[in-house]
Amino acid sequence: MSILQNLRNGSVPAPVRTAAKTEHVGAEHLADLVQQGLAAVPANPNHTSFRRFSAIGKGLRTKVNANIGNSEVHPSPADELEKLDAAVAAGADTVMDLSTAGDIGALRRLVIERSPVAVDTVPAYEVAVRARRDTGSTGRFTTEFLFEVVEEHAKDGADFMTLHCGVTRSVLAELDTHPRVTNIVSRGGALLARWMRENDRENPLYENYDRLLDICRQYEVTISLGDGLRPGSLADAGDPAQYAELDVLGNLVLRAREADVQTIVEGPGHVPLDQVEKQMQEAKRRTHDAPLYVLGPLVTDVGAGHDHVTAAIGGSLAALHGADFLCYVTPREHLGLPTKDDVHKGVAAARIAGHAADVARGIPGAAEWDEKMSRARRALDWDRQLGLALDEKTARSYYEQAHTGDETDACSMCGELCAFKNFADDDEDRPTARPPRCPV
Repeated sequence: MSILQNLRNGSVPAPVRTAAKTEHVGAEHLADLVQQGLAAVPANPNHTSFRRFSAIGKGLRTKVNANIGNSEVHPSPADELEKLDAAVAAGADTVMDLSTAGDIGALRRLVIERSPVAVDTVPAYEVAVRARRDTGSTGRFTTEFLFEVVEEHAKDGADFMTLHCGVTRSVLAELDTHPRVTNIVSRGGALLARWMRENDRENPLYENYDRLLDICRQYEVTISLGDGLRPGSLADAGDPAQYAELDVLGNLVLRAREADVQTIVEGPGHVPLDQVEKQMQEAKRRTHDAPLYVLGPLVTDVGAGHDHVTAAIGGSLAALHGADFLCYVTPREHLGLPTKDDVHKGVAAARIAGHAADVARGIPGAAEWDEKMSRARRALDWDRQLGLALDEKTARSYYEQAHTGDETDACSMCGELCAFKNFADDDEDRPTARPPRCPV
């Protein structure tokens, strides 16, 4: 039985109980959220190396996903496995295999076998790659072949799958009526849109959604409803096509809940800073408060080389206003395949964004973590500061570069002008009174 079927029969499965402990919430509370469709715990039983179950959704810690996967330009499985390890070490809650070259199935199985966290895959990519290899065109494949690949991913242990079910004929009609600056930027969305145009047919994932639900329920795969029409530029944010797809996804969320299949909804994209709050609220409203997964969002189009920063700015605001799950963006976004170092930087930036929102939302333990760091700084306790750093690896590297062993206990910037040294309390152990919060 699926997790939802178990919950509706009064049993709380092990993945939900384990995730509840990690979240510091009661198992019954998390079970209730999952049963309502307000949270998801991706956990395919065929993913046997699973050790870190994550709950994604309402009132829970903001989660972070890291994308890995090879390409035609760089089809190295070994490098992608190194990136997987780097992502997990940096604190990613999930990873997503976006491979588009080589033996995609073999690499996917290696990733799932090695990953201690939930793994997401995109069947449409493999369908397109194999179709081009066999027919010379990414758009020449049958519905039957598409579903064969979906089931292969499920059997292999994919915990959740990105499936662009909302790219329908009616949604594409909105795109035709209201042209975009950057058209369709989702690879999966573009591949299905091309197939629909070339075959003059409806999206097979939408048309055969009940069949898709049967597969996902059988293998306990959470459906991540892909945002095929997400905006790829600020100018396209909030256009009719984006919202039309969200309305379709909202209906599909309800159908999945009825079929005992967990769902996540994917969101934008590139969004101006002043629109982030509205976009999150609209996405939640239109998709019945399903867990919301956003790429960034990036709040400027000109941050090439620093898009982990532009995404972190948008991601923090998005998480504050309803996003539950942040897909990391690396410094190399829009420019090339990320390196292992890029993966580390992307995960760290997204985690900082999510944590900042968690502090503001009052998530248990978030503000306490920051206070522990502040007290360690006041005490000039460097070991504790480094241990509390969200990215201890980078913090320790900077510290060791700056401290050669000849300095005082203050930092290399302040030296003997250190504020804490010059205005030290007589009694360092005395509790610090908390200033009253401003009522405004």
